[in-house]
Amino acid sequence: MLKKTMEKALNEQMMAEMYSSNLYVAMAAYFDAQTLEGFSHWLKVQAKEEMAHGMKFYGHIKDRLGRVSIGAIDAPPAEWKSPLAAFEAVYAHECKVSALIERLLALAVKEKDPAAAEFLQWFIKEQVEEEAQADAIVQKLKMIGAAAAPLIVFDAMLAKREG
Repeated sequence: MLKKTMEKALNEQMMAEMYSSNLYVAMAAYFDAQTLEGFSHWLKVQAKEEMAHGMKFYGHIKDRLGRVSIGAIDAPPAEWKSPLAAFEAVYAHECKVSALIERLLALAVKEKDPAAAEFLQWFIKEQVEEEAQADAIVQKLKMIGAAAAPLIVFDAMLAKREG
């Protein structure tokens, strides 16, 4: 059975994952408004992944006989200064989520909850991948700068992301 402290923390992380999904949808809309459909596509795929992560938390809480609690989700920003600024925000957000997962894992260890600790290992590995992907895009955007032609080529590359 799930302890109340873990239940509360897992519910909070579920909501954080759902916020991540909303953030990436808002970013997709920002890129759509600039006719950068490849960037938008990449972010829509990412938004689906984040919602799936939230649902993994939902399932874990339910399977452990806890009570899923849905709270309000803050509205994400809607504008960024540039594609680079948007993806720097993606990277910073993924680092924040990594820290949240790490704190949750520490709580699971403190609460002597091996099932939660095992469950969270997948997220630890996933966050390494997500930070690396976001950083790779940031680094490429830094190389491109404000040049339109390379940005359009990069946009076409991002449109190929499967998901």
